[in-house]
Amino acid sequence: MEIRKYIAENESRFLEELFSLIRIPSISAQPERKADMLACAERWKHLLLEAGADEARIMPSAGNPLVYAEKHVADDAPTVLIYAHYDVMPADPLDLWQSNPFEPEIRDGRIWARGADDDKGQAMIQAKAFEYMVRMGELKHNVKFIFEGEEEIGSPSLNAFLKEHKDLLQADVILVSDTSMLAADLPSLTTGLRGLAYWEIEVTGSNRDLHSGHFGGAVANPINVLCDLIARMTDVDGRITIPHFYDEVEEVPAAEREMIAHIPFDEQRYMDAIGVKALKGEKGYSTLERNSCRPSFDVCGIWGGYTGQGAKTVLPSKAYAKVSTRLVPHQDHERISQLFVDYVNQLAPDYVQVKVTPMHGGQGYVCPIDLPAYQAAALGFEKAFGKKPLAVRRGGSIPIISDFEQILGVKTILMGFGLESNAIHSPNENFPLDVFRKGIEAVVEFHRQYKG
Repeated sequence: MEIRKYIAENESRFLEELFSLIRIPSISAQPERKADMLACAERWKHLLLEAGADEARIMPSAGNPLVYAEKHVADDAPTVLIYAHYDVMPADPLDLWQSNPFEPEIRDGRIWARGADDDKGQAMIQAKAFEYMVRMGELKHNVKFIFEGEEEIGSPSLNAFLKEHKDLLQADVILVSDTSMLAADLPSLTTGLRGLAYWEIEVTGSNRDLHSGHFGGAVANPINVLCDLIARMTDVDGRITIPHFYDEVEEVPAAEREMIAHIPFDEQRYMDAIGVKALKGEKGYSTLERNSCRPSFDVCGIWGGYTGQGAKTVLPSKAYAKVSTRLVPHQDHERISQLFVDYVNQLAPDYVQVKVTPMHGGQGYVCPIDLPAYQAAALGFEKAFGKKPLAVRRGGSIPIISDFEQILGVKTILMGFGLESNAIHSPNENFPLDVFRKGIEAVVEFHRQYKG
């Protein structure tokens, strides 16, 4: 049966299976969701078996369990390892959602729910393409699956899991659908990812909250100090001021900058889509370079003092911030993490106590476009979307991708189908049904074209 006909005849089942996963609030950032994490893993185990896996099992880790499944075709056949994650981001703020984030709805040709794209929807694309290949008798290589439940918190347990199960996970290439395309009518394959380093800063002043009238102006305010520290992390040109931060940052080659410049990009549309009047970033680089090939520094959260309704004249004892930097290939996240800790401690005044806690991080990644698996993926996009995909670097991070290369010795093909408008990590996350269908078709063609 032709793949488009198969999708049409089975779409209602595909969607109900996806919805059964979405309805499980598998939020890895919330410890009280442990039962939901296991339930989601069990559901994926069942779905992969139904899709045609020879075996599937739940495997423990130091954190949330992983789902492993495999389909063995032949001892001398190449092996594709498919990675995905079943955990999702918290849905807050709930009042901004137009519908229940864990009760999926179809509106305007899109699936609306937390995890509709990231990564349950994209993982389902992989599962359904695999199902088709098995049921039609077309699968010519071995397939393994490894689905984890901690990607949204930095995959803290996966590195050790890979080392412990290196033999089990051996493959010739890894296939991941957890990235995005430039647009629905502009398919693209991700050839690079930025790395990440993430910290929490705690600033302590007095031994208790103080009356701002009695003590204001005489005692340091930790929130003021914290804001000053953060402000000193970047200069007026948007460059990060941490000493030696740029030591391993390669300048974007002229040829690559030229290629980036030819990517269709409407800056006004980009601004309109996110509701900003102007863009800001490192001086001397275009928007597409800033959000993919250059490092960045951001405050991801900041709090302290009184934040309830009305006024409370308090000088807080403590202030906190969570900050991150996106790194480019060749920047070691552990080295950058220590450079940041040292720099904050150097800047910290002696009238407060400052504590910096590294939280998680990962290396950047670059994929050569001459890999046979990359070429198979490119043909998959061309078949499904009607045009050759562009090769682009993306600004996001999937820390485990570099671990795959370092521990398993295998390159990863980032065959993602997300869109900027899908609002991953935000209220009203969604996934277009048309892209869902084309994604399945593209991955089917990958399996047909990949020869190892």
